[in-house]
Amino acid sequence: MYQLLAIRRSIRKYKEELVEAGVVDRLIRSMLRAPSGRGIDPWEIIYVEGATHLQQLALSKAHGAKFLEGAKQCLVVLADPTKTDVWVEDASIVMTIGHLAATDLGLGSCWIQIRNRQTADGISSETFVKNLLGIPEDLCVEGILAFGYSDEEKEGHAEATLKTDKVHRNSYGRKYYKVD
Repeated sequence: MYQLLAIRRSIRKYKEELVEAGVVDRLIRSMLRAPSGRGIDPWEIIYVEGATHLQQLALSKAHGAKFLEGAKQCLVVLADPTKTDVWVEDASIVMTIGHLAATDLGLGSCWIQIRNRQTADGISSETFVKNLLGIPEDLCVEGILAFGYSDEEKEGHAEATLKTDKVHRNSYGRKYYKVD
């Protein structure tokens, strides 16, 4: 797992080829195994493919979603806030598992935050995505996980760049790691 975390990076450029159905299925099944508070699993996932849908989803945020125009597939993660007060955390775990599973499957991926964001026209990103994908009003959209075969090379984050100064021991301000 450590090696997987060491190489995972957000990828925003994808090759033209679609990810095969069997690989997509493994990615989704990995996400379905995500833990959730009290095992409630308040989330749902929408698989989206096709240039038209992705070009429209690229307009879901003023900044940070434009690269979806070049993607071929994505997963939209939603949740039912009436099922649990920790739906944001549970949906975020699903998104994170998706990132890690994509890397493990040889794919690139990138999280596009939708909750609490707006389109360039000032419309709620969540409302925009709900209208586009026919999502019921009572569900909330956490984010979009773009994925595909990477068309860019990125090195993992080097050990030297890890923010070890943010780790404390027993109380705030007592550093866990000794300063070199």
